[in-house]
Amino acid sequence: MDRTDALSRLQASGQFALELEAVSKHFGALVALADINLAVRAGERRAVLGSNGAGKTTLFNAISGDFPTTTGRVQFFGEDITDMPAQQRIRRGLRRTYQISQLFGQLSVRDNVFLACRGVTSGRFSLRRPKPSDPRLLQAETLLDAVHLTDLANTPVAELSHGQQRQLEIAMALAGAPRFILLDEPAAGLSPTERTELIEILDALPKHMGFIIIEHDMDVALRVAESVTMMQNGRVFAEGTPREIESDPNVQELYLGNGR
Repeated sequence: MDRTDALSRLQASGQFALELEAVSKHFGALVALADINLAVRAGERRAVLGSNGAGKTTLFNAISGDFPTTTGRVQFFGEDITDMPAQQRIRRGLRRTYQISQLFGQLSVRDNVFLACRGVTSGRFSLRRPKPSDPRLLQAETLLDAVHLTDLANTPVAELSHGQQRQLEIAMALAGAPRFILLDEPAAGLSPTERTELIEILDALPKHMGFIIIEHDMDVALRVAESVTMMQNGRVFAEGTPREIESDPNVQELYLGNGR
């Protein structure tokens, strides 16, 4: 069965890629997340929007395992991962990017992606040089093409523009054929041209690969997402399609403003 057929069956069965049930996160007296309920279908592309301090990145940290939850449950394709370390979540096909780049600046673009591919395989601790036929090198080339960086494969990462580094982070998140990706503000600091290229890259991802995108750029978020969750003060206060969210008067008053 190919992945398209597998995705169709998952969607038909109603299985969710990601489910959060009453998830909360407290930092002492500070309630960063409060009773979050969220369900994202297999292959779905969801935007999570909200002002600074709404709890969006804390939500990602709870999903990815970077922070333990205070209460509630997180399930990934039907498996309870609430108490699972981040590395085990990665091996089950969950990936994420971060607001602050986590790249090896002195290595080439190709080497960064190769190391990401190697890091999710059983031979990740090997010190041997890869052979030209190494499948992880071949996968790295495929990923570079997917994010439009093939021409920069031999360039040291430190010489890339900010936008190119964000593209590279997406390539690294795609290593090992993930089932679901968390994208934390991938358009932050990008020029209009780079935002357009980012939209093209995200739209071209395999249809079986769902994602959640946190983004302040509404034009990017609403163009790549089929559903939207709005957050405020650590809580979900609205959900719907991009059109429903844009036309919701409460959302307009709280977040979109009169300029849209």
